[in-house]
Amino acid sequence: MNSNIVAIFTTPKAGATLVSVESAALESGKGLVGDRYYKGEGTFSEKLESSQDWEITLIESEEIERFNSLELVPYSPGDFRRNILTSGVRLNDLVGRQFSVGATVLEGIRLCEPCAYLARFLGPTSVKALTHRAGLRARILSGGVVRPGDHIVELGSV
Repeated sequence: MNSNIVAIFTTPKAGATLVSVESAALESGKGLVGDRYYKGEGTFSEKLESSQDWEITLIESEEIERFNSLELVPYSPGDFRRNILTSGVRLNDLVGRQFSVGATVLEGIRLCEPCAYLARFLGPTSVKALTHRAGLRARILSGGVVRPGDHIVELGSV
């Protein structure tokens, strides 16, 4: 099975709706150009300032489909507040690993666990239902432009 990007989401302001974009420039040490965290304006920007895991977040389309089938509600991928929607890759397996996404190289830092903030968008059951399934926080080691359809390839451990 191919592992690839299904969609890319950004928003310029904390709390604003994430919108799908045709491509995104990833910049090492900064994030997705134009996104709220790139500009230091994300909901958790101050809290995450000293860490390296705020640059980009990824979530599996398979986990969104699973959650929607459990909740019987058709939430859109952007509702999950992650930047990159993937298919065919177990993101949990990429913690502590480097992987390419198109022409870029990322490092999986830690799981992007659900929180009370996400529950405001998806409902109170989302925290339990998405624990260990809500995606991956990563840092950008080598920037570039990514697009839906770009392949995701594991490169090895850090």
